[in-house]
Amino acid sequence: MTQFNKEAEAQYAKQDYSAKKRIEGLEIVELKRFNDDGGAMTELGRLDGGIHKQLPGFTVKQVNYSVLEPLAIKAFHLHKRQTDVWYVPPSDKLLLVLADVRKGSPTEGLVMRFVLGDGNSRLVRIPPGVAHGCKNLRPASPCAIIYFVDVQFSTDDQCDEGRLPWDHFGEKVWDVERG
Repeated sequence: MTQFNKEAEAQYAKQDYSAKKRIEGLEIVELKRFNDDGGAMTELGRLDGGIHKQLPGFTVKQVNYSVLEPLAIKAFHLHKRQTDVWYVPPSDKLLLVLADVRKGSPTEGLVMRFVLGDGNSRLVRIPPGVAHGCKNLRPASPCAIIYFVDVQFSTDDQCDEGRLPWDHFGEKVWDVERG
């Protein structure tokens, strides 16, 4: 077996590949992408009376399309009633940061980070009380987000669009992991 020098041995560590704890109520749905020599198509969901078939109990009330400029950070959004379901096209690359701020939740205080897009097609269901924000990881091109919500946006006293500062969970949460 190969031995390392003293400096390398002191710094040597193995990456943890075990399953990470997931925020209670967070749901990820892998989607099928159909492609041929002429292009590609991904079905984002089948609706039956507003009910999304891949996400039982989720009734779509509004569908939105958002664009982030290169390396932009949009954070943190927070809702008391609204569930979000996010989709990022496989051609884009977005860092999604989620934090459970629900008082008494079994995963209260848990912060998760993962990449959407980057060749994958998936939906992410974000329950109310989970702060969410994102960073476009592409340095030279915009990134798209398509998202479904179960509460229609309003600017009146029914507004459910709250905010936390972009650095509420620390500035380093946005750094690209090295190593």
